Amino acid sequence: MSRRVVIGLSGGVDSSVAAWLLKEQGFEVVAIFMRNWHDESVTINNECPWIDDSNDAMLVAEQLGIPFHVLDMSAEYKKRIVDYMFKEYQMGRTPNPDVLCNREIKFDLFLKAALSLKADFVATGHYCRKGEIVQPDGSIIYQLLSGKDDNKDQSYFLCQLSQAQLAKSLFPIGEITKPEVRKIAEAAGLHNAAKKDSQGLCFIGKVKLPVFLQQQLEPKKGNIIEVPDSQALFPPKKWTWEFDEAELVKLCSPYAFSKEMGQIAGVHNGAHYYTIGQRKGLGVGGRVDPLFILETDTTENNIYVGQGENHQALQRPGIFVRNEDVHWVREDLRLKEGESHRYDVRIRYRQKLFGCTLYKGKSGLFVIFDENQRGIASGQFAAWYENDELVGSGAIS
Repeated sequence: MSRRVVIGLSGGVDSSVAAWLLKEQGFEVVAIFMRNWHDESVTINNECPWIDDSNDAMLVAEQLGIPFHVLDMSAEYKKRIVDYMFKEYQMGRTPNPDVLCNREIKFDLFLKAALSLKADFVATGHYCRKGEIVQPDGSIIYQLLSGKDDNKDQSYFLCQLSQAQLAKSLFPIGEITKPEVRKIAEAAGLHNAAKKDSQGLCFIGKVKLPVFLQQQLEPKKGNIIEVPDSQALFPPKKWTWEFDEAELVKLCSPYAFSKEMGQIAGVHNGAHYYTIGQRKGLGVGGRVDPLFILETDTTENNIYVGQGENHQALQRPGIFVRNEDVHWVREDLRLKEGESHRYDVRIRYRQKLFGCTLYKGKSGLFVIFDENQRGIASGQFAAWYENDELVGSGAIS
């Protein structure tokens, strides 16, 4: 008897080829299209394509001869993802909705729905892989591995998955590249073989984040304050390789800003619309070097900016993750208080991995970079790797 796999069929070429591969491998495949958003108040010029995506997914299912269902999860999606995202932006943090979507929707609500259909596994079109380590007692430790296509590796977006979720997950296209996916789709005669990759937010398609935020969060004019690049204001932070928790807190804390540090350079429409490291959208020119956002203060509604991408205030030697925000995909590798370990880390999708040292303190996890990193914002996810395995992650404080 063949094993049943329920696949999240999005209408794109990646999940379509994943479904085709599963059927070729002899699985009993059932397709579900997840409808996560239908708030027409944020549809910009009819650019929200979920209906087209649903139709594409249905056509693929017909071509493959597999059952097709639509699952409306919009109520839970609004509660778990959208409301959380707005709350984070209002506090001046920068959440990652794609990471949250995978943790809360695709590998929680969707997984539970699939299991209710007697599925053995769920599958998605993510470019990542799953490994297994068989223990002496016969138990299995599951690994979350980078996709073979370095340009499309999406393991970062799955950085919050658990062992239980990985145990029930399959990633059929993780071993192949995007060009190979296109070739398979063409050879299989899939109608969406040449369909462009989706852009924008994971739940509202082509609608861009700034546009979406401006519709949901009220405008509120405030000052843009330009701060000079001064070591007197932002003295370089250096780590001396001593694990003193009080010193690590200072090292990993963002710089503190105040109105007295600079001059008013312009006016913005709301500090909650912006994020650290952002360059575009300020509307302030006439500088030798472009302005970058150094800090957003949503309490006082001020934005602090500085000239040049190498401004000292943009550079961070390390970050801190609170105990409650630390997540280990590999629970067997969880650091105990006082322990440290060398890993590679990234703090945003497509960023190259860079070296770091993790140190577990009493209050949380300190991530000390080998070299300063720029444009880090609270709320982003840091994910640490050992070779091509994603070991753990956490939301930056």
